[in-house]
Amino acid sequence: MIRSMLYATDLGLYAPLVMQHALALARTFNADLYVVHAVEPMGLFAESVLQSYLDEQALNEFHSQGLKTVIANIEQRVLDSFREELGDEGEQDLQRIRAVRVVQGDPSQVILDQVQKLSVDLLIVGSHSHGVGAETPLGRTAARVLQLAKVPVYLVPLVERRRREDR
Repeated sequence: MIRSMLYATDLGLYAPLVMQHALALARTFNADLYVVHAVEPMGLFAESVLQSYLDEQALNEFHSQGLKTVIANIEQRVLDSFREELGDEGEQDLQRIRAVRVVQGDPSQVILDQVQKLSVDLLIVGSHSHGVGAETPLGRTAARVLQLAKVPVYLVPLVERRRREDR
């Protein structure tokens, strides 16, 4: 029985397509839907630029408060994009979404951690991120999640991309 699901989004070009699958499944199973988006940690270059322009106190404040603000803004952006995509008729679907979480870390590890923390019954992911070409059958994050997930994974193939590139 599927009572709860996790939709992992990269907020890329094909995120609305994967979201439609997630919401359709949530409707079909009358299940709760959680949404997670992973934010890669800042790289060494970005960190060194911040260090050169901010004193230690300002840098610490940025890491504690600035990051929280950025994450809250991304969470709101995700919800706003769902509302925009679904329109007025989608309010019932939006009620199925129990939480939107933006977590900093390696995307595949963030997704797997959230699956465990939320004890979901099904994971929903797209086959590719926005930067992968058609010659690659599966994106890095999707491949890793498929290999390590302890729950069933619903993989949405991004065939529209392949069809356009084949022309």
